[in-house]
Amino acid sequence: MLRSSGPIRWVQIFQRGQTYMKTWPNEKRLAVVFPENRITTATRFGVRFMPPIAIFTLAWQIAMNGQLGPAIATAIFACSLPMQGLWWLGKRSVSTLPPTLKQWFHELCDKLNEAGQEIAPLEQEPTYQHLAELLNHAFKQLDKTFLDEL
Repeated sequence: MLRSSGPIRWVQIFQRGQTYMKTWPNEKRLAVVFPENRITTATRFGVRFMPPIAIFTLAWQIAMNGQLGPAIATAIFACSLPMQGLWWLGKRSVSTLPPTLKQWFHELCDKLNEAGQEIAPLEQEPTYQHLAELLNHAFKQLDKTFLDEL
Protein backbone atom coordinates (compact mmCIF):
# COMPACT_ATOMS: atom_id res chain seq x y z
CA MET A 1 0.00 0.00 0.00
CA LEU A 2 1.38 3.40 -0.99
CA ARG A 3 1.42 6.19 1.51
CA SER A 4 0.84 9.72 0.31
CA SER A 5 3.75 11.04 2.36
CA GLY A 6 6.27 8.91 0.42
CA PRO A 7 6.44 10.89 -2.84
CA ILE A 8 6.23 14.18 -0.96
CA ARG A 9 9.32 13.22 1.03
CA TRP A 10 11.22 12.52 -2.19
CA VAL A 11 10.15 15.82 -3.66
CA GLN A 12 11.07 17.60 -0.44
CA ILE A 13 14.57 16.12 -0.54
CA PHE A 14 15.06 17.44 -4.09
CA GLN A 15 13.66 20.84 -3.05
CA ARG A 16 15.96 20.96 -0.05
CA GLY A 17 18.83 20.05 -2.35
CA GLN A 18 18.00 23.00 -4.60
CA THR A 19 17.72 25.33 -1.62
CA TYR A 20 21.00 24.08 -0.18
CA MET A 21 22.71 24.44 -3.55
CA LYS A 22 21.57 28.07 -3.75
CA THR A 23 22.48 28.79 -0.13
CA TRP A 24 25.95 27.23 0.04
CA PRO A 25 28.60 29.95 -0.48
CA ASN A 26 30.74 29.34 -3.55
CA GLU A 27 33.98 30.19 -1.79
CA LYS A 28 37.23 28.59 -2.96
CA ARG A 29 38.65 28.32 0.54
CA LEU A 30 35.69 26.16 1.56
CA ALA A 31 36.31 23.73 -1.32
CA VAL A 32 39.33 22.32 0.46
CA VAL A 33 37.25 21.15 3.42
CA PHE A 34 33.75 20.62 2.02
CA PRO A 35 32.69 18.70 -1.12
CA GLU A 36 29.69 21.01 -1.62
CA ASN A 37 31.51 23.28 -4.08
CA ARG A 38 32.30 20.37 -6.41
CA ILE A 39 28.85 18.81 -6.04
CA THR A 40 27.00 22.07 -6.70
CA THR A 41 29.16 22.84 -9.75
CA ALA A 42 28.59 19.36 -11.18
CA THR A 43 24.85 19.48 -10.40
CA ARG A 44 24.40 22.89 -12.01
CA PHE A 45 26.25 21.62 -15.08
CA GLY A 46 24.06 18.50 -15.13
CA VAL A 47 20.82 20.44 -14.78
CA ARG A 48 21.82 22.66 -17.66
CA PHE A 49 23.37 20.23 -20.12
CA MET A 50 22.18 16.68 -19.45
CA PRO A 51 18.58 17.05 -20.69
CA PRO A 52 19.75 18.41 -24.07
CA ILE A 53 22.31 15.60 -24.29
CA ALA A 54 19.56 13.07 -23.57
CA ILE A 55 17.32 14.57 -26.26
CA PHE A 56 20.19 14.69 -28.75
CA THR A 57 21.05 11.04 -28.07
CA LEU A 58 17.47 9.94 -28.70
CA ALA A 59 17.01 12.16 -31.76
CA TRP A 60 20.30 10.97 -33.27
CA GLN A 61 19.36 7.33 -32.91
CA ILE A 62 15.89 7.93 -34.35
CA ALA A 63 17.33 9.89 -37.29
CA MET A 64 19.93 7.20 -38.03
CA ASN A 65 17.50 4.34 -37.56
CA GLY A 66 19.75 3.10 -34.75
CA GLN A 67 19.01 1.04 -31.73
CA LEU A 68 16.67 2.81 -29.34
CA GLY A 69 17.35 0.58 -26.32
CA PRO A 70 20.88 1.83 -25.61
CA ALA A 71 19.86 5.39 -26.54
CA ILE A 72 17.00 5.32 -24.02
CA ALA A 73 19.31 3.89 -21.35
CA THR A 74 21.86 6.63 -22.06
CA ALA A 75 19.16 9.33 -21.93
CA ILE A 76 17.84 8.05 -18.60
CA PHE A 77 21.36 7.91 -17.19
CA ALA A 78 22.12 11.45 -18.40
CA CYS A 79 18.95 12.80 -16.81
CA SER A 80 19.62 10.96 -13.55
CA LEU A 81 22.99 12.63 -12.95
CA PRO A 82 21.67 16.03 -11.82
CA MET A 83 18.99 14.27 -9.78
CA GLN A 84 21.72 12.35 -7.94
CA GLY A 85 23.44 15.63 -7.10
CA LEU A 86 20.22 17.21 -5.83
CA TRP A 87 19.45 14.09 -3.80
CA TRP A 88 22.91 14.17 -2.17
CA LEU A 89 22.61 17.89 -1.44
CA GLY A 90 19.11 17.45 0.00
CA LYS A 91 20.24 14.65 2.31
CA ARG A 92 23.35 16.60 3.30
CA SER A 93 21.36 19.74 4.11
CA VAL A 94 19.37 18.02 6.85
CA SER A 95 22.33 16.09 8.29
CA THR A 96 23.51 17.24 11.69
CA LEU A 97 27.01 18.60 11.95
CA PRO A 98 29.76 16.39 13.36
CA PRO A 99 31.14 17.45 16.76
CA THR A 100 34.17 19.35 15.40
CA LEU A 101 32.07 21.33 12.93
CA LYS A 102 29.41 21.90 15.57
CA GLN A 103 32.02 23.48 17.82
CA TRP A 104 33.27 25.67 14.95
CA PHE A 105 29.64 26.59 14.14
CA HIS A 106 29.09 27.85 17.70
CA GLU A 107 32.41 29.71 17.69
CA LEU A 108 31.39 31.43 14.45
CA CYS A 109 28.03 32.36 16.01
CA ASP A 110 29.91 33.88 18.94
CA LYS A 111 32.17 35.87 16.59
CA LEU A 112 29.17 37.24 14.74
CA ASN A 113 27.50 38.16 18.04
CA GLU A 114 30.69 39.92 19.15
CA ALA A 115 30.71 41.84 15.86
CA GLY A 116 27.25 43.17 16.69
CA GLN A 117 25.24 40.76 14.55
CA GLU A 118 22.32 39.18 16.32
CA ILE A 119 22.37 35.44 15.74
CA ALA A 120 19.45 33.69 17.37
CA PRO A 121 20.42 30.50 19.21
CA LEU A 122 19.20 27.30 17.61
CA GLU A 123 16.69 25.20 19.47
CA GLN A 124 17.84 22.09 17.61
CA GLU A 125 21.09 20.51 16.52
CA PRO A 126 22.76 22.55 13.77
CA THR A 127 22.59 21.06 10.29
CA TYR A 128 24.60 21.71 7.15
CA GLN A 129 21.79 24.03 5.97
CA HIS A 130 22.24 26.09 9.14
CA LEU A 131 25.99 26.12 8.48
CA ALA A 132 25.47 27.35 4.90
CA GLU A 133 23.24 30.18 6.10
CA LEU A 134 25.70 31.11 8.85
CA LEU A 135 28.64 31.05 6.42
CA ASN A 136 26.78 33.33 4.01
CA HIS A 137 26.11 35.73 6.86
CA ALA A 138 29.73 35.55 8.03
CA PHE A 139 31.12 36.22 4.55
CA LYS A 140 29.00 39.36 4.37
CA GLN A 141 29.79 40.63 7.87
CA LEU A 142 33.27 39.39 8.83
CA ASP A 143 36.67 39.41 7.20
CA LYS A 144 37.72 36.07 5.79
CA THR A 145 40.14 35.29 8.59
CA PHE A 146 37.38 33.41 10.37
CA LEU A 147 38.10 30.54 7.95
CA ASP A 148 41.63 30.15 9.32
CA GLU A 149 40.26 28.35 12.36
CA LEU A 150 38.51 25.75 10.24
